[in-house]
Amino acid sequence: MPELPEVETVRRGLAEAWTGRRIVSVEQRRPDLRFPFPEELEARLTGSIVLAVQRRAKHLVVQLDDGQVMLSHLGMSGRWTLHRASEGETLGVYHRTVNATEAEAGVGKHDHLVLRFDDGHVAVYTDPRRFGWVELHRRMADVLSGMAHLGPEPLALEGVMDDAPVWSPEAFARALAGRRTPLKTALLDQRIVAGLGNIYVCEALHRAGLSPRRRSETLVRGAEQPTERLEALWTACCEVLEEAIESGGSTLSDFRGVEGELGYFPHSFRVYDREDQPCQGRNGAFCGHIVQRITQSGRSTFFCSACQR
Repeated sequence: MPELPEVETVRRGLAEAWTGRRIVSVEQRRPDLRFPFPEELEARLTGSIVLAVQRRAKHLVVQLDDGQVMLSHLGMSGRWTLHRASEGETLGVYHRTVNATEAEAGVGKHDHLVLRFDDGHVAVYTDPRRFGWVELHRRMADVLSGMAHLGPEPLALEGVMDDAPVWSPEAFARALAGRRTPLKTALLDQRIVAGLGNIYVCEALHRAGLSPRRRSETLVRGAEQPTERLEALWTACCEVLEEAIESGGSTLSDFRGVEGELGYFPHSFRVYDREDQPCQGRNGAFCGHIVQRITQSGRSTFFCSACQR
């Protein structure tokens, strides 16, 4: 599933192509994805101008000039791809072709939504597993209400929705105080911090030297104050996310950026998806132990029992 770095990578690409552009036509290829498409989606989007493309957690938030807000969630395998159709040139990778024309853009079996813009660009939403979804709200207040349960954003990035709270060690400590749940489980809780997912939690815990099975409350002092180990974990989470965004995210199977580019952060994995391989150690030197995999809350956790306590 695309996590915060992957969604942020897509957001930046869409913001550059969509902002200030008018949607001249919309083609909906099926009635639903994970949930039904909004009623009259084609009519409601057509003619609108995109004011901004922002992000909240793993949601893409597209603000339109008529006050409407389109939300897009990529689910497990969703992606947006841009085509420079007016020039007969694709900006994305479709059907293993390199020269998709406007007529060809978005005709794949899993291409479910096609937006055409006034400068000739075509944006195609593709989702083989259909776990993603698209919503269209008439006002921002409804969007904010639906996201009230989300925790703070881990990074203060320019494209984050206005007024979204930003994570801090102090907020982290308050959220973990009294929690007996394992650290891995707590970090995946979107109410504690928004956008973190399985890949980057595994990597951050390894960098911080903390076991994914450690009880969350052990990182909090009295009066709900952060310990040094909690501050180290907070720093590791932020650094991993920043590095992953710089690398364009992580391509494991389906993920591509809007121009079809791969995410290269997997080259930096220290533990994720490295079961039975030598641990590279927290300082980049092999520690002499092997990366293990366990299951927590139905998700695979990769860690080194020697480096992480």
